[in-house]
Amino acid sequence: MRKWMLRLLGMLFTLAAIAAGTGFWALQQTNLLAEQSLAVTQAKELPLERGVSFRKLGKMLAADALIDYDWRWKLLGKLHPELTQIRSGLYEIKPSDSVTSLLQRLTSGDEKRFVLTLIEGKTIQEWLQYLQTVPHLHVDNDVFNRVLQAQGDESNLPEGKFFPDTYQYRASTTIESILTQSYQKMQQQLDAIWQQRDSDLPLESPYQLLTLASIIEKETGQESERPTIAAVFVNRLRKGMRLQTDPTVIYGMGERFDGNIRRQDLREATPFNTYVIRGLPPTPIAAPGRESLLAAAHPAEVKYLYFVSRNDGSHLFSSTLAEHNRAVDKYQRNR
Repeated sequence: MRKWMLRLLGMLFTLAAIAAGTGFWALQQTNLLAEQSLAVTQAKELPLERGVSFRKLGKMLAADALIDYDWRWKLLGKLHPELTQIRSGLYEIKPSDSVTSLLQRLTSGDEKRFVLTLIEGKTIQEWLQYLQTVPHLHVDNDVFNRVLQAQGDESNLPEGKFFPDTYQYRASTTIESILTQSYQKMQQQLDAIWQQRDSDLPLESPYQLLTLASIIEKETGQESERPTIAAVFVNRLRKGMRLQTDPTVIYGMGERFDGNIRRQDLREATPFNTYVIRGLPPTPIAAPGRESLLAAAHPAEVKYLYFVSRNDGSHLFSSTLAEHNRAVDKYQRNR
C-alpha cells in the first residue's frame, strides 16, 4: 500500500512538473509573441471598424502576414485583458512596432495623425483647392461659409477670417471642426491685437485692420519690412491718397489674372482696385498671418508714402514722388 502511494505521489509530482514546465514554456512563448516585431518595412495604415474583437484583429494581422495567429494570441488576451479593449479608428503600423506597442495604441485610441497647413497670403479659393487634395477629409466649395454661419457670421464673406496655421487631424475629424479652430483662432488673435493697437490709426474696426493686414501680407514676404509697408499704407490713408497696391488689382480681376497687370487693369473699376477706389477694399484679399496683423496695428514711425520692389524680395521706400520715380526707373523700367 505504501509503495502504491509513493508511486502515485511520484506520478503526480511528475505530472505537476510537466504541467509547470509546459505552462512556463507557454508563458515564455506568449511573451515572445508580445515582444515580437511586426513584419513591416514601411508604415502601413490599419483601419478598424467599430466592434472589432481581439481575435478578429489577430486574424487580420495574420492575413497580412504580420504575425502568426495561434494559441499564443488567445493566451495573450487572457493574460492581459487590458490589451483586448480595442477602439475603432484609423491607426498606423510602424516598422518599429512590436505586438504590444501596437496593441497599446489601439486600446488607448492613439489614431494616426494627419497634418494640413493653411498658408498665409493665400485666398479662400486657393485654400479650397489645397484642402480638396488632403487625405480623409470631405471638402466642398461651401464649407467656409457653413463654418461662418455656425459661428454666427451671416456675411458669406469668409476671406481673411481664418487663421493660417498648421492643424493636426484624424481620419474621423471633419473639415468643419478644423476650420472652426482656424476661425476662432483668427478672432482671438484679431481681437487681442485690435485692443493693443496704436491709438491714432485711421481704422474704424477690427475688420479694417484685418483687411489692411491682408494687403501687407501680399505685398512682402519679409517680416522685417511689414511695419514699414504698413506705415506707407497708413500714411496714405491719413492723407486721403489712394493705396495703389497691385495685389488688390489682382484680387479684383479674379480668374482673369494671367500673371500680368496691364494699364487697362489699373484703370478698371472693380470694388478692389485701389488705383480707382479710395480707402481700403471692402474685404480682405488673403489670409494674413500674425506678423502682418501686428504690423497693421503698429506701423513703423516713418513718413514714407511709396515703395518699389528691388526684384530680390525687398523694397526701396520713398517719401516723395520724385524719389519714388527715380527708384522705379532704377528697379523697374530699366529691367
